[in-house]
Amino acid sequence: MIIDDPRTRRVIIDSDVKNEADDQFAVVHALLSPTLDIRGIVPAHFGDERSATSMLDSRRELDHLLDLLGRPGGVPVANGAEHGLPDADTPVDSPGARLIIDEARRADAGPLFIASLGPLTDMASALLLAPDIADTDTTVIWIGGPPYGDREWRGTWPEFNLRNDIHAANVVFGSGIDIWQVPSNVYRLASVGYAELRRRVEPCGELGRYLAQTVVDFNTAHHRVPVESRSLGDSPAIALVLDPWCASFRRQSPVRFTDEGHCVSADRGGDVLVVEQIDVRFFLEDMFAKLAEFGETGDAARQAGAGPVL
Repeated sequence: MIIDDPRTRRVIIDSDVKNEADDQFAVVHALLSPTLDIRGIVPAHFGDERSATSMLDSRRELDHLLDLLGRPGGVPVANGAEHGLPDADTPVDSPGARLIIDEARRADAGPLFIASLGPLTDMASALLLAPDIADTDTTVIWIGGPPYGDREWRGTWPEFNLRNDIHAANVVFGSGIDIWQVPSNVYRLASVGYAELRRRVEPCGELGRYLAQTVVDFNTAHHRVPVESRSLGDSPAIALVLDPWCASFRRQSPVRFTDEGHCVSADRGGDVLVVEQIDVRFFLEDMFAKLAEFGETGDAARQAGAGPVL
């Protein structure tokens, strides 16, 4: 029998959970990982293209996931901003931003990782409200931004997480806080197919069925062409918290983002560690295995009224 490592790593997840169908997998993977001390989850907005209440949509989706996990009320949840920053100097105060500040300022708890799976609004607001946290032992892991250099990008432009708050991205990248960035050309390579979802996720109880169906439902609603796969593009952030050595990084000198979403050199901020390659096999297999274990024990415990088994 493998004995779990009792040590933990402190994490806050900031996620536009209802935006697509990949945040759900990342959030569930994190909550099923015993070495991660999830200090809170911040439901994030995802602009107003699909909904006028996107942050609240994310909150409802997160609450549903926690119910499926048998953990309603078991994880701190602090709502994020309802919209992006109006400019690069004005924060959008929220319970989520305050949670980030409070955890970053703790001097007794070791390093803090902020897994940001959507726009950087809440992280930027925290930095504008409390600039001192840029000097704490805090690392922002951001899923977002365009490819660097001359790499081609066959997707929406500007990149989705960036375009939902370009001001916020520039605040964070200009703050000097430690940043690990997973740009679009890397996060798009974490794809799973419907056949794999049917065999590896759908059999994992009510939670597995919901996750698999969410992918199909999103693709059916939003893709104009036939499709039978989806990138779980937010999962690399969880992989990096679980094992920072599962990726290769490149050091990037300070950058900022133009209004058109392009990346250009900047004269402020610190170097960024950009993920160029990540072990997709590791984090997908780890997630599938943890879902299977939960499907074997979690559903039975919930049906018997035994409470959470995480």
